Amino acid sequence: MIVARWTSSRFHYAWVAAAVVFLSLLAAAGIRATPGVLIVPLEQAFGWSPATISLAVAINLLLFGLMGPFAAALMQRFGVRRVVMFGLALLSVSTAASSLMTAAWQLVLSWGVLVGFGSGMVSMVLGATVANRWFVARRGLAMGIFAAANATGQLVFLPMLGAVVESDGWRPVTWIVAAAAAAIIPVVYFLLPNGPADVGHVPYGHTGDAPLPAPPANPLTIAFAALGLGTKSRDFWLLFASFFVCGASTNGLIGTHLISYCLDQGIPEVRAAGLLALMGIFDLAGTTGSGWLTDRYDSRVLLFWYYGLRGLSLLFLPFSGFNAYTLSIFAVFYGLDWLATVPPTLRLATNAFGKQTAPVIFGWIFVGHQLGAASIAVLAGTLRAMLGTYGVPVTISGVLCLMAALGVLLIGRKPRAADRSTGSVAAAGA
Repeated sequence: MIVARWTSSRFHYAWVAAAVVFLSLLAAAGIRATPGVLIVPLEQAFGWSPATISLAVAINLLLFGLMGPFAAALMQRFGVRRVVMFGLALLSVSTAASSLMTAAWQLVLSWGVLVGFGSGMVSMVLGATVANRWFVARRGLAMGIFAAANATGQLVFLPMLGAVVESDGWRPVTWIVAAAAAAIIPVVYFLLPNGPADVGHVPYGHTGDAPLPAPPANPLTIAFAALGLGTKSRDFWLLFASFFVCGASTNGLIGTHLISYCLDQGIPEVRAAGLLALMGIFDLAGTTGSGWLTDRYDSRVLLFWYYGLRGLSLLFLPFSGFNAYTLSIFAVFYGLDWLATVPPTLRLATNAFGKQTAPVIFGWIFVGHQLGAASIAVLAGTLRAMLGTYGVPVTISGVLCLMAALGVLLIGRKPRAADRSTGSVAAAGA
């Protein structure tokens, strides 16, 4: 690549690859966050219940997670660039097509199934794959930057989309996010190699042997061999369970329902979207800082504090009074902790299963994240319809976070059944 040759004497190309991945994750995060501003407008336009709309969101979140390990395996087999471009194209087409929907099943197909599959190809497993391929030094920082893209996506999109909904209705929102996904495709094509060797580089901070080549095994074999390896490990289940809680308390609850929760309290939609954007600003700092901390401190201790503080903030929310002062405190406190869990979780997975296998294992752990997100998205919508308030699901999520804070301290405390010192999933599946 011309850009790679031009940068070789100036700075490491790993940072260019990281910037492209950041933009891709940002666009995908903006699309995933969009249903949060559409719940009330779609309810008003079509008479669909919050539970029906939440079902589409839950399918989206579930498929987003389930696609993760297969996306990581596809990246190993066919290359990062092809998989990311296909995912962005699918996101663009499906969101644009949703502007024509008139029935609930079309909402489920477009924003549920197709957006779920597309966003699953441009998810945190992409960040894990690129971080492990391109970085030896500063890997935790790189993963923190990629995780922060989720927050920045909300920061960039939600206030603008909320304003568009209020002034022009919900359909222009679908066109905006479709255009955003399409605009990233040529950037990926021209600037994102499949790995350092494609542009004559070695990973950033590399001092040892050449990195292992991509395994030749079938992607399905790679993915399920990783699952078999992971299920034999106690640490895998602890990480899976903690990430279930992470998804339940972020994407599933706050990301999906906070705007509706605020509307129930008489807060306008644009102001509520701005609250999520404020969280995004502080999560950008918190998650990047978490990557820096992960390079220096025990990841288990970090996760204990992240989940514990998040649980306390959620237990505070129903009693906050929903005034400008208390909501600002919640947004800052919760925002700093939104996705700070990602870098230490990947570090623990890499320590347990090795650099090459870790992205696929992380993909399966991320399934737990999205199972939690999907479960609470449906549960919160259902309880809101039954009880007329979001207080109960918010409290449930807070308690789960406190339980997760204790559970993560057990990671690595006993010998694992899975062999973490040799071999790769590809070898296991070949």
